[in-house]
Amino acid sequence: MDIRLLDRRALTLTGEVVARVRPGHLRSATPCPDWTVYGLLRHLVCQNEGFAASARGEGADAAVWRAGDLGDDPARAYRASADEVTRAFAADDAPERSFALPEVREGFEVPGRIAIGFHLVDYVVHAWDIAVAIGVPWEPAPELVTAALRVAGRVPDEGRGPGAAFRGRLAHPADASAEHRLLALLGRDPAWTPGPC
Repeated sequence: MDIRLLDRRALTLTGEVVARVRPGHLRSATPCPDWTVYGLLRHLVCQNEGFAASARGEGADAAVWRAGDLGDDPARAYRASADEVTRAFAADDAPERSFALPEVREGFEVPGRIAIGFHLVDYVVHAWDIAVAIGVPWEPAPELVTAALRVAGRVPDEGRGPGAAFRGRLAHPADASAEHRLLALLGRDPAWTPGPC
C-alpha cells in the first residue's frame, strides 16, 4: 500500500483524538516529558507544516519547523496543518524527492518515502500520547501499527535520547501486543498514566 495512504489514516487517527481535547486538558502532562498537551499539539502542527515544506523543497531551514500556531482553536489548527501536509505529500514525485529533516540534524536528508514513514510513526504514536494524557481510547488500525512497527524497528539506537527525534527503546515482554511493542520501541511505557494534579 502507498505509504501516503497510510499516512493520511494516521493523520485522521490523530485528528480524532485531537478533536476530543478540551481547554481544561491543555496544561495536562503527556508521556513526552517536555510537553504538556498544548505543547504536543503545537508540535504536531509544526511537524505537519515542516514536512509539508520539505515536500516542496523548502524544509532545510529549521525555523519552518517551529512556526506552528494553535490560535484559539487547536483542533482547527491541526486540521489545517494536516490538510497542508496531505496536499504536499500527494505530489506524484513526493516519494522520490529528497526531504530535508533539520530536526534530526542539520543537513540531514532522506528520500520522501522514508520521510513520510517517519511522519506516519510520529502521528500514530503521538495519537497515543494525547489519548492517554486526556483519558480517551487509542485505537489504531492493525495495518497502521504494522507499518509504524516496520519503520520504528529500523531507527538505530545511535542518536536516540533526550532532545533527539526518537527516545531510547524500552524493554517489553515477548508476548506484548503489537501496539505495546510499538510504544516501547519509541521509548514509551504503555502503562504510563497522568500523575496527580
